[in-house]
Amino acid sequence: MTTEQFATRHIGPGPDDERRMLEAVGYGSIDELMDAAIPEVIRWHGTLDLPDPATEAEAIAELRALAGHNTVAVSMIGLGYHGTHTPAVIRRNVLENPAWYTAYTPYQPEISQGRLEALLNFQTMVTDLTGLATANASMLDEGTAAAEAMTLARRASKSKSPVYVVDADALPQTVAVIASRAEPLGIEVRVLDLDVEDLPGEFFGLHLQYPGACGAVRDHAALVEAAHGVRALVTVAADLLALTLLRAPGEIGADIAAGTTQRFGVPMGFGGPHAGYLAVRSGLERMLPGRLVGVSRDADGNPAYRLALQTREQHIRREKATSNICTAQVLLAVMAGMYAVYHGPDGLRAIAARTHEMAGRLAAGLRAGGVQVADVAFFDTVTASVPGRAAEVVAAAAERGVNLRLVDADRVGVSCDETTTRAHLEAVWAAFGVPAFDGAVDVALPPALARTSEFLTHPVFSSHHSETAMLRYLRRLADFDYALDRGMIPLGSCTMKLNATTEMEPVTWAEFAHVHPFAPAEQTAGYRELIGQLEGWLAELTGYDAVSVQPNAGSQGELAGLLAIRGYHRERGEGHRDVCLIPSSAHGTNAASAVMAGMRVVVVACDDDGNVDLVDLDAKIDKHRDALAAIMVTYPSTHGVYETGIAQLCAKVHDAGGQVYVDGANLNALVGFAKPGKFGADVSHLNLHKTFCIPHGGGGPGVGPVAVRAHLQPFLPGDPGAGHDSTRPAISAARYGSAGILPIPWAYLRMMGGAGLTRATGVAVLAANYVAARLRDHFPVLYAGNKGLVAHECILDLRPLTKSTGVSVDDVAKRLIDYGFHAPTMSFPVAGTLMVEPTESEDLAELDRFCAAMIAIRAEIDKVAAGEWPVGDNPLANAPHTAAMVSGDEWPHAYPRSVGAYPDGVDRAGKYWPPVRRIDGAYGDRNLVCSCPSPEAFES
Repeated sequence: MTTEQFATRHIGPGPDDERRMLEAVGYGSIDELMDAAIPEVIRWHGTLDLPDPATEAEAIAELRALAGHNTVAVSMIGLGYHGTHTPAVIRRNVLENPAWYTAYTPYQPEISQGRLEALLNFQTMVTDLTGLATANASMLDEGTAAAEAMTLARRASKSKSPVYVVDADALPQTVAVIASRAEPLGIEVRVLDLDVEDLPGEFFGLHLQYPGACGAVRDHAALVEAAHGVRALVTVAADLLALTLLRAPGEIGADIAAGTTQRFGVPMGFGGPHAGYLAVRSGLERMLPGRLVGVSRDADGNPAYRLALQTREQHIRREKATSNICTAQVLLAVMAGMYAVYHGPDGLRAIAARTHEMAGRLAAGLRAGGVQVADVAFFDTVTASVPGRAAEVVAAAAERGVNLRLVDADRVGVSCDETTTRAHLEAVWAAFGVPAFDGAVDVALPPALARTSEFLTHPVFSSHHSETAMLRYLRRLADFDYALDRGMIPLGSCTMKLNATTEMEPVTWAEFAHVHPFAPAEQTAGYRELIGQLEGWLAELTGYDAVSVQPNAGSQGELAGLLAIRGYHRERGEGHRDVCLIPSSAHGTNAASAVMAGMRVVVVACDDDGNVDLVDLDAKIDKHRDALAAIMVTYPSTHGVYETGIAQLCAKVHDAGGQVYVDGANLNALVGFAKPGKFGADVSHLNLHKTFCIPHGGGGPGVGPVAVRAHLQPFLPGDPGAGHDSTRPAISAARYGSAGILPIPWAYLRMMGGAGLTRATGVAVLAANYVAARLRDHFPVLYAGNKGLVAHECILDLRPLTKSTGVSVDDVAKRLIDYGFHAPTMSFPVAGTLMVEPTESEDLAELDRFCAAMIAIRAEIDKVAAGEWPVGDNPLANAPHTAAMVSGDEWPHAYPRSVGAYPDGVDRAGKYWPPVRRIDGAYGDRNLVCSCPSPEAFES
């Protein structure tokens, strides 16, 4: 195997294909193309300082060595992270299955019914266990879910108070994230020991932990009633496994529940990724941030799933958006939901009861040995008092391979979980210096706190308990969906490219998967070395001085970057600078993130060519010069163009005292050819799930590291486990965010090397220009830069055709399903257009197949225009065509069945059939159903 081989496997077009593509575009080489496309003022001509590329075998060996520097101890630290057994059938057929991990966010619901059903299971699981009406389709982690709950409470509460009360027994990392989010928004967080301190006279929200960080299970009913008495809303951060035995938060009137589903079969992964959850009582569902899966109906009236209500509200409401959440943790939510499907209510109760029994036995043994244990009800966590000896006990346990929690000098916390064994308890007892215990144990929970209500009563949670049934259910859902394992997903701005198996393989290794984020530093040397190398490589690629991988989504990277700018201005005595300039074409999350960072958004116009209007920029700078904090600009632009004025834009903002934030969403068009940190930018976030090959997983996980120049480095995210630091805010609940998937981009960079990465960028830009050249005569390409070239994506303008024929961008997108494609990005950044990003991974045959499909669709549109097919009854208007539709006894349409089923060029033997026809979104929003519908709903 040569050192070049991985790059040749990652990059689709070979040398002959590349020559053909260059001929079509009109250039002799990729370097010549890039020299023409990229403005010389930002063009970088150096050689990337990265290690020589490793072969796949060498990279795996190096990762094995790094993994070997981690210690997989028995984790009894708790604090929201627990050992769990991932059922092998779920690990192999979801986490390790490209049909699940290479899928995109289900914005095209007709080809996403499998993952939408899986997410509906997740939502149903959460609502049943919490006793609340509606849950969304997952959050990023417990800390950020709790922060979103706080801002939801502020929106919904009728109280005018700025005070948010947090129980002192909340998870410390959650408190840090809440405090970091609250400060820019003018929210005053008060952390109170509610066992001894009274609630204030006025406050808008209350955050309770259930069970608490110390393990105590408290009756919160009186606190909930008191909060409601002053018009405050109550959030309960609840452990879902505990809720199989404990009274649900909704049963005492909680308004919101937030938390994590990590212990439902998702490995700890040194902090992530895990699916957080957020659930609300009736009346708050239309305020939920993030994604909500709902039930609607298709063109035949059959039940069908879709994303409901505020999906991607940032792109509609921009600075008026209530959250910057753009992604979820879909892959992990699917795993957690399937864990509940596999075990069912009885299985979950049994796991919880055994966990509780282990904790009870642990406590009984400590008490029998003379150790004082907190005299409170508990579920899985015991807090023991050993005055002056806590560190000694923790060290003694570590010597026996068990990690405990050092609460303070006098107290030790011990958490049990699904994986706890008798041998683990004996090691803990020995660390405390007490004998093993074999006596009887009373583990009954207080009757007032015990759960009596049923949960998971839908048949899906009682139908798939054998491995055979589960395997077939997972296969059935996967077959409903379209992912990269089937074909090209040409989504502009989303960079859906190869997620190589070698990159994915280490994620499930125990040395990476089963490490607690608060494990002692000496046990995580391999992780920290890997992260240090990755951060260094990312800094080299972008021209910045420092990188933090803590943000666990691109939107969170945006927030981290803007908070760094805010901290920098405040440190220099210029805290009044709060205006953030944002081009009208920007990603919607930009504006939402700016508001969350305490900034005022001022929109800068774009000119007719889609570039930032520098005249309007001058006017906005002049108007806000003294208050200017930053500009956020995407480069290449959101329109897919290398704007020539980018260096000039940076200089203008710097001259006015502002900072330049370059959104890294389109970095796949820059790596090896331009460095934002060298052409004038101060900070960027990087989407590792775009440019650096972490798979999208149906809409998550993602990682959005923030990269900064040296003057912003002191303001990078801090360690949430160490408490709140106003200078270095906590962006997610774990110091390194979703560390468990960082081996993926590490492996990609290690195997590609500098030359491979540079060639990947060039081929991505070549592919976009090839598609533009082939389709320009059939669909106008809306924007172009120097010499008519685009960057890594192109925008096809369907508006003239829609005006003349009535065929909409939706019609074209759905018809592409019949041709065997996922549609490009629809109506962003311009309504009525398709944005196409082919990436470097698709070979020429697949690019030609897509172009042929688009050209054939144009011919179909021409038949509508000519009157050959009626405007309302043609293959586009009726797309997509299901097998049931074209095989029905009746065919009332104005075109043959074969045209609907098998458009020109479609492989009949390998045809993908969508399971449902076009879905009526408005019906689903008017008739909101966000949990599993009854089986009778599917009866024809």
